[in-house]
Formats: sequence, C-alpha cells, structure tokens
Amino acid sequence: MKVSQEILNLVPYKPGKPIAETQREYGLKQVYKLASNENALGPSPKALQAVTAALKEQHRYPDPSCYELIEKLANKWSVSRKHLAIGNGSNEIIDLLIRIFCEAGDSILVSQAAFVAYQVCAQVSRVRVLSVPMKEDFQTDIRAMVDFFLHNAEHNKIRLIFLPNPNNPTGTYINEADMLYLFEKLGHRKDVLLVFDEAYNEFVRARDYQPASKYFAQYPNIVILRTFSKVYGLAGFRLGAMVAPEMVVELFNRVRNPFNVNDLAQVAGIAALDDAEYIQASQNLVWSGLDYFYGELEKMGLPYTESQANFVLFDTLRDVNKVNEALLRRGIILRPVLNYGFKTQMRMSVGSTIENEAAIAALKDVLKEIPPLVEA
Repeated sequence: MKVSQEILNLVPYKPGKPIAETQREYGLKQVYKLASNENALGPSPKALQAVTAALKEQHRYPDPSCYELIEKLANKWSVSRKHLAIGNGSNEIIDLLIRIFCEAGDSILVSQAAFVAYQVCAQVSRVRVLSVPMKEDFQTDIRAMVDFFLHNAEHNKIRLIFLPNPNNPTGTYINEADMLYLFEKLGHRKDVLLVFDEAYNEFVRARDYQPASKYFAQYPNIVILRTFSKVYGLAGFRLGAMVAPEMVVELFNRVRNPFNVNDLAQVAGIAALDDAEYIQASQNLVWSGLDYFYGELEKMGLPYTESQANFVLFDTLRDVNKVNEALLRRGIILRPVLNYGFKTQMRMSVGSTIENEAAIAALKDVLKEIPPLVEA
C-alpha cells in the first residue's frame, strides 16, 4: 500500500510521560507528574456528582447536537447558539478546521514555538505549515505575522492563522495593542480565518490581555477555541468548544462524526460551568503555584518566562536530557521541550503544594549533580 510522504514523515504528538510507566521503569513508588498542564485539584466536584448520576443512562447514545451544553455556553458566554460548536477536545476542532478549509498544498500560518498540534494536524491533511519567528522574549510577533501574510498569502494559499493566546509551551500572550493591529490589518478579510486558541484564558493575569470574544461581533473571520481540560479539570473527558461565524459552525457540524462528544463529557461540562467555587480555587492554586516557582527559580539562578497559563517555561542552563533523566530517577516528571527548538528549557506545570515543593527540591539536587553548559 502506498502511503503519502507527509504521513511517513509525521512526528506524532508525544504526551507527557505517564506516572505508571515511570514507576515501572525506575522502580519507584511515589512519582509526581508536572508535565501535562493538568489541574491538580482533580475534576470539578459538581461535574463528578453529575457524572455519577448519569452513569445509569449510558446504554443510550449521547445527544448528537450537545443541545443542553450549547445552551449553557450561550448563556454563560453571551453568544448565540448558532455561533457555538462542541468538539472531542479542542484538538478535534483544530483538526477539522484544517480539513474543512484547507486543500492539499494549502498552508496555515503559525508563530515559531506555537502549540505543536497545529503542525501535526496540518501535516496529516497534506497542508503546509508556515512559521514566523517569535520575538526574543518568546512573544508572538504579530506585526511580523501580518507582514508575512500580506506578502505571501496568495502565493502560499494561507487559509488559517492559528494564534494560541496564551501559548503553550511559552506561557506568553498577545497584548491588546497587537490584537488591535491584527484586526486592523486582517480582521475584515474573507480569505483567511484568525483562529484564537484560548485554552488557558482563565489563568491570565496580564492587565493588557483581552480575549478574542471581545472583538467577535466586530469581525467576520474570528474563530475562538476553548477547552474544559484546564480550569475545569476535565482533561480525561475530552471536551472543547468553538465560537465561530455561523458558516464555520455549519460546516464543522457537517464534517464532525456523529456522537463525537460522549454523554458523560456533556454532563460534566454543563455542571462544571456552574462550579464557581471550584473555578476560583483552580485559578488561585495556579497563581500561587506560579509565584512560588518564580521565587524558587530566581534563587537557583534559572531564567524563566513569566506565564499566563498553568505552567512555567524555564531554562535549566544544562543538557535538558540529562536534567530530565535525573529528575525521573527522583520521581519527578517535567516536560523537556526539545520538539519546539528549546535545547535547555523545560516546562513545569503547577501541581499541588506537595508536588510543587517536591519538584523544586529535586531540581535543586539535580543542579548540583549536572554542571551548566555555560556559566550562569
């Protein structure tokens, strides 16, 4: 059987190392995983109660229209139902947007070090990925992206611009001034969609951040992606949402599989949206954890990037593979980001207080064991 070169060359997305695998490999009883940007509080309690109550109905197929969940989101987000769609995690939505709007040989535009899922989904669809260098402080260079698009869109058939805001793995964000510039230049175009991936939106503390929803009614080519995996603690349920022009939603619903979102995910999402106490606790846990990490990293002399998400990207100043191996031996799973082009950096998710302190203690030990590549 012939397989396309794009598939043969595809480097699959590599998730964080599982706890059980680390325990087996290193003979450990206690392992702390701060590698996958998960919510250390566990799922929303209201979501768990709702799921438990719904278990007896799991012999039925789920609502294919996600009617109640969309109704809840429409009220919560003050947006019409006709502008909402639900996916099996935001990754499914990313994949389908590329399949819907791009043909083989077309292109998507991203920033350097943008969330790797865009590249994986594009390559599967034989779509090219064009990347614009980020700024030295790891910020998305919006002006450079706009300039690149205006000079290359027609020749390269750029159909989608993916804008993770905040971005994984850098934790950086697009400020309001850059958003306004982007919309001024590209906001009324009919030949490209501006896809804002706001998975970490609820954790932003920057004063000059504005979600894309603020501008949705003003521009016809804005698409917004949200997830229930982070602040709501529902990563295992696989639930994502899209706010988009009516035409985009209609096409998405044509292409997605029927019953793409299972019943328990829908039930959990509806309940989690009303769990205000849990949402606030999730935010407080992340913000206090980030502040703790910043202080400890400064004491160790390790550069880091201030984050608007639930993780921090920091520089080990060392061979990151050696650092990672030494941490694993100590039962700590962090995330090297070599696949993004970062040779010495790691990403560390915020966990519980115990997990955070264990990670920092192990990191301090490792720094003594492994010399820096250059003097700090």
